[in-house]
Amino acid sequence: MDTKEIEWIKRFVDYLQNERRFSGHTVSNYSRDLNKIVGFCKVKKIDAWAAMSVHDVRAYISQRHRRGLSGRSLQRELSTLRSFFKFLERENVVTKSPTIGVTAPKTPRKLPQTLDVDQVSRLLNMQASELLAIRDKAMIELMYSSGLRLAELVSLNLGDIDLKEGSARVTGKGAKVRIVPVGKYASEAICEWMKVRGNMVLMDEPALFVSKRGVRISRRAVEFRMKEWGEKQELDSPVYPHKLRHSFASHILESSGDLRAVQELLGHADISTTQIYTHLDFQHLARIYDEAHPRARRKR
Repeated sequence: MDTKEIEWIKRFVDYLQNERRFSGHTVSNYSRDLNKIVGFCKVKKIDAWAAMSVHDVRAYISQRHRRGLSGRSLQRELSTLRSFFKFLERENVVTKSPTIGVTAPKTPRKLPQTLDVDQVSRLLNMQASELLAIRDKAMIELMYSSGLRLAELVSLNLGDIDLKEGSARVTGKGAKVRIVPVGKYASEAICEWMKVRGNMVLMDEPALFVSKRGVRISRRAVEFRMKEWGEKQELDSPVYPHKLRHSFASHILESSGDLRAVQELLGHADISTTQIYTHLDFQHLARIYDEAHPRARRKR
């Protein structure tokens, strides 16, 4: 492929950043996937995007599958290619997408890992007297209280939190903004953090949560601290940010049975994404049934 054809990838990336407002992490994944496809096209001597056929796309997916790529990763790469060709159609570079009718091998969908209520209570029963511990408690309480994604947590600014109203303005995927409730314990933990935040933060830093360097805390730092607290509190299951989000969703659904409300709280665009938690809820009910129903108990 010549420079002119590869230039369309740069234009597509600009479109994702500036028009679709995708996160830097997502844009990076799209760019990486498309660069792999460029390598495939060079080997196959496909010199233009308009020359790429359905057979070429199938050959690419088959090649990646033979190299051991999982079904989920293949689906993501195919989704990238679909989005790219949809963009090329819009720009009149191609007349028809070669991805139509192409499917990737499916892999069984794994149920999300969660902490039970007792495990969450043990995690949050942390002794927070030191500066970093006060910050960590506020982050963990807020993440569990409001079901935040990791990226949403670290992107919060001071102006996004309204403790008087008990709410937070969260910017989710695709730059979509939603208002989520902040519970009593999370509000109290954030208040404690706000009392000492000035001892860490650099002047004019808007981030709600900052690192030891006084700037916005990184995702990796949050992951590390959360894992560390899980070990300190002697949980028998590793703790990571998305597990807290899953736990939040599972516990809310278990108590309320309101799937639509959980969808709104999580910021899911499609309720089918939220429905995975109904499987967790059924697992919980089935476990209770097996333990309680006299005709369900297995003979020893």
